[in-house]
Amino acid sequence: MNRESPQSGIPKAVVPIIIDTDPGIDDALAILLAVRWTRCHLKSVTVTYGNTTLDLATRNARLVMARGGCDATVRPGWDRPLIRPLVTAKETHGKDGMGDLVLPPAEPVEPGTSALRDALAEVDHPVTLITLGPLTNLALALRQNPDLVRTRVARHVAMAGNIEARGNTGPHSEFNIWCDPEAAAEVFRAELGTELVGLDVTRKLVISSAAVQKLMVHPDEEAQWFGKLLSYYVRFHAKHEGLQGAVINDPLAIALAMEPSWGEMQSLPLRVDLSDGRMRGRTEVSSGSASHSRMQVYRQFDHHRVHKLLIEHLFGRWLTPADFKK
Repeated sequence: MNRESPQSGIPKAVVPIIIDTDPGIDDALAILLAVRWTRCHLKSVTVTYGNTTLDLATRNARLVMARGGCDATVRPGWDRPLIRPLVTAKETHGKDGMGDLVLPPAEPVEPGTSALRDALAEVDHPVTLITLGPLTNLALALRQNPDLVRTRVARHVAMAGNIEARGNTGPHSEFNIWCDPEAAAEVFRAELGTELVGLDVTRKLVISSAAVQKLMVHPDEEAQWFGKLLSYYVRFHAKHEGLQGAVINDPLAIALAMEPSWGEMQSLPLRVDLSDGRMRGRTEVSSGSASHSRMQVYRQFDHHRVHKLLIEHLFGRWLTPADFKK
């Protein structure tokens, strides 16, 4: 893949991607970013539970894809964790998973254990797989056809986990890992070269509450759409964290999947805590050789470049980089 700098005058290569997602407020932003950024060639979207139920998440993915004018295939995946009860994040993303937006009813969908496997089988060349929700669909694909996953996934970038940042599900755990820690542990053990874009970096990508208010009151319909999407997040973060803004996790995974040089990674031996209670789903640095897999973990990112990217492809008609908190 061409990694030449823009100063060289050589355009960077378009990257074929598959997104596995559970839309979700920030997932919606990530999908739109992937659709609108010319670096990305979105081949298909597979859907999972997490931020909301599978039927709502599937509807949300299709609505966002239609808003972006993208006709890539949307496949419903599995609707619950491998062994644990289903828990969704209604309190974080709203009753429909899309903040304050008023949406049409969701049609029932048939859960599919092979959605991601089928999406990978459909492409005839390796892709970058970006997972934005629980890792259940990827764990199932690895169980069904590990060779296919290894030959078709050139890179796996996951919005998942945390090392030093506080958890967003309990004191230590990140929600995607917490939802299905067994699936995460299987993916970690598969040693796909997974790159984790976790809370250590995503908590630093914050759009201010004042910026969301600008979107809400702007006469442009699309600005209002973004404002209604994000306003629920603003209220959630103010109530639970005292933050005057919205953390937008998932677009950072898209940015770093396309431009890994915009971040700083550290190779760490990690294990997933499979216990119940307060430690469930914790991704922790391990000292035991039998219990860990070495993962690439993003610890920093270039705020200037990421803010500029989001302005260029999502918010540029109404906001400026000053509307992001640092």
